[in-house]
Formats: sequence, structure tokens, C-alpha cells
Amino acid sequence: MSESSSAGSGRPFRVAFIGSGLIAQHHMQLLKKLENVQIVAASDISEKTLAKVKEQFGVEKLYTDYHKMLKEVKEIDAVDVCTPNGQHATNCIAAFAAGHHVMVEKPMAMNAVEGRAMLEAAKKAGKQLVVGFQYRFDPKSKLIKDQIDSGAFGRIMYVRAQALRRRGIPNWGVFGRKDLQGGGPMIDIGVHILEMAHYIIGSPRPVTVSGNTWTYSGNQPCNVACQWPNWDHKTYTVEDLAAGLIRFDTGALLTIEASFVAHIEKDVWNLQIMGEKGGANWETSQVFMDQGGYMMNLTPGFLPQKDNFESKMKHFVEVCQGLRPNESSGEQGLMVQKMLDGIYASADAGSEVTVE
Repeated sequence: MSESSSAGSGRPFRVAFIGSGLIAQHHMQLLKKLENVQIVAASDISEKTLAKVKEQFGVEKLYTDYHKMLKEVKEIDAVDVCTPNGQHATNCIAAFAAGHHVMVEKPMAMNAVEGRAMLEAAKKAGKQLVVGFQYRFDPKSKLIKDQIDSGAFGRIMYVRAQALRRRGIPNWGVFGRKDLQGGGPMIDIGVHILEMAHYIIGSPRPVTVSGNTWTYSGNQPCNVACQWPNWDHKTYTVEDLAAGLIRFDTGALLTIEASFVAHIEKDVWNLQIMGEKGGANWETSQVFMDQGGYMMNLTPGFLPQKDNFESKMKHFVEVCQGLRPNESSGEQGLMVQKMLDGIYASADAGSEVTVE
């Protein structure tokens, strides 16, 4: 794919936004920290949101119609798509048609069909498609991936991924609407732990998926004290809890659990990996193996402190400038999307499904 014309030219790398809500504003804040990066335009259906973007980030070219923005603003190198999941494909394809690189927030799309269309549009335009996965840039993820890549763990056999909230149904946005999001906690927060796990173990090809989903709380009025009370239960059509089992072409198995409402002691955000010669716990940065006749629990003496989101945004800019390879590509996003699709499809069918 082509490199951005700003690479090595000395002029700013120019970004426009489709969707300018909370997640976009976090992106803008981090982009402002990067050298020689400029936010040149933003679009959103809310004029109130656009006014906030102008006030906080000094963006002057504001649009309620992103098509008009893409047509009128010529000085754009890349577009950052931060809309609800159901709009990702349409937004990205329009940005590619306008001749721009694209980063899209996770998940890539509503489903793999849309994901493929986005990839084709990127290839046709000769532009980069970067998926907004930040946990693969976490130092703990690099630690474990480096151990696996070195052969220290041997063959990876089993992975357990968990993204569980005891009570954390979002009471803003459209996170409870399946028609706009594609699903609930599995596609919203499960996608983070799934993409990280898949990346760390070498991105093997998923072969079959079995899964189930349950809704038992979000579609009811809030009746407990919690961090985000009074969600819109009347429009809540997604799952509260989802679980899946994924079999890869390497023979490895991965189980994933994701929930907005899990009756557990406390929130869990973790990844455990078991190989023939070693394993790891992501949360604690520990590596486990036999060494010198003993079972050893190894902890790194030093891990760099990095902001995952900041690393994600820097990666996005440098990929579009042609300064580094795309470590969070549309191809990888599509494989993650296929696994998410498989969990929901299996839940609907009540049986295991094959991943094409």
C-alpha cells in the first residue's frame, strides 16, 4: 500500500475525524501530543459535540455530514473513524474512496462481511487500514509474545481470556443496542482481550467456534448501587454474558468470557497462556516454567511504562507515513471479527460452527 505524502516532507500529518464523541476526543488529545500532527476537520451528527471539539482542540472545519467533509476538505492524509460499530464499514469505505488512509476503532465492523468490504476498499485505494486495537501494544503483551516467539513456551495448547465486569453496563451511547453495535460485552470489551490473545500466540487461523450468550439483567431496570446506574433497559437488546471456545489450525484452544454483569467477586481483565514448556499470566506479568529441577515463577525485573492508547495513536500515524509496518492491520481485524461472528452464530444455532 502507498505511503503518505507527508512522510519526510516536513509538513504536518493531517487527520480528520468521522465521529467526534468521547472516544474520538481521547484520540484527539493523544494526537495533539505527537510532533507534527494536525487535526484538520471533524464530523459528528451532534452540533453540541462539534462545539466541544472546536473549543478543546481548536478544530475549525466542522461538519454534521461526513460526506461533505470528505468532499470539501482537501488537506487530509488519514481519517479516524470513531462512530458506533454499525457505521464503521460505510464510514471507512467512503474515506478510502476519497483517497485517505483510515484507522477504525474496535471492533473492525459489525461482521466479517463488512470487514471484507473494508479490506477490499483499502486495497483498491492503495491505502492503509489500521484497526484500533491497543492492548497488543501493552508491555505485558510484548513480554509474553517475545517469550512465545523465542520458543520458551514450546507449543501453545490452551488460552483463557476474560473480560468480566461485576456490574458495568454502559449508561451512555448505544452499547445496549444490537442493531447498532452488533452485540454486547463480547463485541465491546471481549474484542480487546480476544485480539490481544490472538496476536500474542501468533495469530493462528480459527477453524471452529462454539459459544453461548445470556441476557438476564440489562433488559431490567437498574436496582442496585453501581458505578454506571440507570442504563436504558428499554432499548437493551444485547447479551449480559457471553462465552466462547475457539479451535485453531495449530491445535490450540482458546476460551473467552465477556460480561457487563457477572456475579463474581470483582472485575477480571486477564489472559492466561499454557504451553508445553511454559506459560504466563498477563495481569501479573509472570512466566511459569520448569528450570534447573524446580517449578519457577518468573517476574521481569523491568518493564517499560507505556500508555497503550498513546502507542496505538503513534503507530497509526507512523504506519500511514510509511515509517513502520502495520502491526494492527485489517487482515488481523478480520480474523478477530470472524471469531466474534462465530461466537454469536454458535449461540444462535445452539451448536458449533465452522469458520470460513
